[in-house]
Amino acid sequence: MTDATSRAAEAAQTLRAATGVESFDIALVLGSGWGGAADLIGEEVGSIEAAEIPGFDAHAVAGHSSMMRALRTEDGRHVLVLGSRQHFYQVRDAGKVAHGVRMAAAAGATQLVITNGCGSTRPEVGPGSVVLLADHINFTGATPLEGASFVDMSQAYSPRLRELARSIDADLPDGVYMQFTGPQYETPAEVRMASILGANLVGMSTALEVLAARQAGMEVLGLSLVTNLAAGIGGETLDHSEVLDVGASSGPRISRLLADIVEGMR
Repeated sequence: MTDATSRAAEAAQTLRAATGVESFDIALVLGSGWGGAADLIGEEVGSIEAAEIPGFDAHAVAGHSSMMRALRTEDGRHVLVLGSRQHFYQVRDAGKVAHGVRMAAAAGATQLVITNGCGSTRPEVGPGSVVLLADHINFTGATPLEGASFVDMSQAYSPRLRELARSIDADLPDGVYMQFTGPQYETPAEVRMASILGANLVGMSTALEVLAARQAGMEVLGLSLVTNLAAGIGGETLDHSEVLDVGASSGPRISRLLADIVEGMR
């Protein structure tokens, strides 16, 4: 057992004791704008502050919750909402970024829905749009994997779950997400580079977490909320308050979409 695995197992045991849930089915990472979905998915049966679980730092970015919440759906499945997302720009440690996902896997979750707020390189896919992730580019120069961990990433995002999402909203566009390190927003030149490399969404999360999820054998669905046009695309300067504003205005619509997707997951 690696150090990362043992830390995840310890965290999972603390989570079980606090929530009373022995095994989870689905884990959710709710990015900017997505938090309201939890209240539509099921009844909360337990919660714990992330800072009380081994391996988590006591901070959360504006727009993110610091709570780990256990939900029970109407059909009896247990869903873990992972609060206190640890971004790479906060901790500069890919293992810490992946810790929540690894804890969820250690607590039994076999499916992960990961969401984010991001910038778009396509003017026609503007603020308020939800994009279904088809692939990603990890541009951080980091990985949570250690040693000879040769994880297949050819289908990082589950075709089955993508088909499910499309059955609920047939108009969801595909996207390729590039994770930068942050916390600074990308320059116009960096956005042009991302487009040349095949990305049409840019942000500061997701790829490192998905690496850990795939290593753990989890089935992954990725959804991005476009909160702004990327630098140099819309001609405007960027401000985090805009991210929060778009998240707030889009919240009810995207929360309903996510709740419907979770309802259909088996």
